[in-house]
Amino acid sequence: MGQTIETSWAGGMAFETILNDHKLVADAGSKVGGEGRGPRPKPLLLYSLAGCTGMDVVSLLKKMRVDIEEFKILVSGELTDEHPKYYHKIHVTYQFKGKDINTSKVEKAVNLSQDKYCGVSYMLKKAAEITWDIEYK
Repeated sequence: MGQTIETSWAGGMAFETILNDHKLVADAGSKVGGEGRGPRPKPLLLYSLAGCTGMDVVSLLKKMRVDIEEFKILVSGELTDEHPKYYHKIHVTYQFKGKDINTSKVEKAVNLSQDKYCGVSYMLKKAAEITWDIEYK
């Protein structure tokens, strides 16, 4: 099963596409000729990782009947110094809030996402070291 997207130049440094019926604009900052009309492409990779693993974890916790009040994901990436600049280290922090959270099930869900289900994580691991931790509040 393949997937194709069409991205069009929108003037300046901006590009736009339609993803799943949603318009997405990526743009550069003013220092390099952009107008900041949308996010930069590299941070979108970090967002894609957060969204992918987050959806996995929520789905798995629902199947495990684990109730959470709040769930946040922090993703930080360290860029290389030389061109092409890419994230060579990525760290994901999963933050959970809730009463009587079953931490062993949460850890199982996060590990399953990172080790088995998240395709974005799988792809990024080919270029970057990905680490993660879990925090409970």
